[in-house]
Amino acid sequence: MSIANAYSAWSVSYDSDRNWTRDLDAEVTRRLLTGTSFPVVIEAGCGTGKNTGFFCDVADEVHALDFSEGMLKVARQRVRSPKVRFHPVDLSSDWPCREACAHLVSFNLVLEHMESLTPVLKIAARCLVPGGTVLISELHPFKQYQNSQARFTDALGQEIKVQAYTHHVSDFFRAAEEVGLALVKFNEWWHPEDPARSVPRLATFLFQRPA
Repeated sequence: MSIANAYSAWSVSYDSDRNWTRDLDAEVTRRLLTGTSFPVVIEAGCGTGKNTGFFCDVADEVHALDFSEGMLKVARQRVRSPKVRFHPVDLSSDWPCREACAHLVSFNLVLEHMESLTPVLKIAARCLVPGGTVLISELHPFKQYQNSQARFTDALGQEIKVQAYTHHVSDFFRAAEEVGLALVKFNEWWHPEDPARSVPRLATFLFQRPA
C-alpha cells in the first residue's frame, strides 16, 4: 500500500486512535511557536489538520499541503478558517507556492516518509523569505532504531505499517547545511507517559534561511 493510500485509510481513525507521538507533536509545536507571528506559513504535511488551526492563530495565511486525499478531507472539515488553503501535493516534487513567499515552513511527522531529506528541504528553503524559519518535528531516530514506526489498525482489523525511512540526527543537520539553512535550535522530547529513562520520542529542529 502506498504511503498516501495508507494515510487515507488511516484518516477515519487517526484523530481518535491513542497516539502519544501525535499528541506530543501538537504540544511541542505550540510550545515552540506560541507568542510568535508569521505573515505566511507553509504546513508541509498537514494530515487531519491537528496543527492547522494553531497555525491559523499565528499566521495571516496558511498553505496546508498533504499527499493524502483522505487526510485532506478530514482537515478541510476540521479547519474552516478563511486564512487556510489546502493543497494535495507530493512533497517531494514542486509545491504550489511562490519562491520566497513563506516566513515559516513546518514539517510535522512527515519527513520519515521521504526517502531523501535534501530535495524536500531544498524546496522549503526556496519557498522561504530571507530570515525565514523551518520547523521540523519528527519521530526521533532512536525510536526508529527500536523498530518504532507509524502504524494503525484498518477497518478489517489488520495492522498496517506505513512505509518509513530512518534519518539519523546528523542527516537532518547535513541536509539543511546542503541547502543553505542554519541550525538555530535542536531539542529532544518525551511524552509524560513515556517510561523513565526511555529514549526520546520526538526530535525537533529549528533552521533559518540567512537574511
